[in-house]
Amino acid sequence: MEKDLLIGVDIGGTTVKNAIISNHGELIAKWEIPTNLANQGENVPKDIWSSIENKLSELNVKKERCAGLGVGAPGFIEPETGKVAIAVNIGWENFQLKEILEKSSGLNVYVDNDANIAALGENWKGSGNQVENMLAVTLGTGVGGGIISNGQIVSGANGTGAEIGHITVEQNGAACNCGRNGCLETVTSATGIVRQAEELIAKGKAISLKKRKDTNGVITTKDIFELAAAGDKESKALLDHVYDVLGFTLAAVAITVNPAKIVIGGGVSKAGNALLEPLKKAFGKYTLPRTNEACEFVIAQLGNDAGVYGGAYLVLQNS
Repeated sequence: MEKDLLIGVDIGGTTVKNAIISNHGELIAKWEIPTNLANQGENVPKDIWSSIENKLSELNVKKERCAGLGVGAPGFIEPETGKVAIAVNIGWENFQLKEILEKSSGLNVYVDNDANIAALGENWKGSGNQVENMLAVTLGTGVGGGIISNGQIVSGANGTGAEIGHITVEQNGAACNCGRNGCLETVTSATGIVRQAEELIAKGKAISLKKRKDTNGVITTKDIFELAAAGDKESKALLDHVYDVLGFTLAAVAITVNPAKIVIGGGVSKAGNALLEPLKKAFGKYTLPRTNEACEFVIAQLGNDAGVYGGAYLVLQNS
């Protein structure tokens, strides 16, 4: 029987996204299940395979048509063994995800970091457009990174390749969830941007931001971008700092990997050109002209589906 189907799985702290995708990238089905965090997430693999079995049965699709499962998981992953060294938001430590899923499913299973598979998905069926060298950056609650070099995802010696969110950008900066201070994500993530706005409000330096917070009860990155576009000096200065720090960091990474594309995703990317244009200028200021000439900045297209497409592509790549 021809193995013409791929299964993509994207494990998050709240939900697990699943999809059945053809070898050509056609989406057959996608669905979500809750992430069961009880008992340090020990039942998550069981829940995943049970839901996949149910979906295959519902679609009247034989398991033998599936080439395997490609799985993205948060935290530090050892790609060769498929072991999750640590995933704090699920409770996993030295968790044998690949081994458990292979025993349950009887299929080949491939596991990598969730940001890495999102990069693969975006390059396969999104705005990456199958370039050989690409840097994907996710600006959300944190900052995720994925590097594709010569067509291959860069995972590194023990799964910490492309963790650009934890490059130190401020030596005495804000505390990061990783336990250190001044990481890129403390400045350029949605959380980091809002933190800086709150600090300005607390110092009495951002009247427009304070008014917006008083009206809505909270400050969001959308508020900050809107106020900056309307001419608010404090909001604009805050975002200029974000662009400068992010542009400087991406320039340093680009000197190393020489990407044809830098794909920006995550909630902050919804700002579109209001983010891309100043970011490109900052990047150009700090990188080599030749590196800059080769590199195009684009907004990610697949949104929450990037992970399942990337998981499917992981199977395709290894089949």
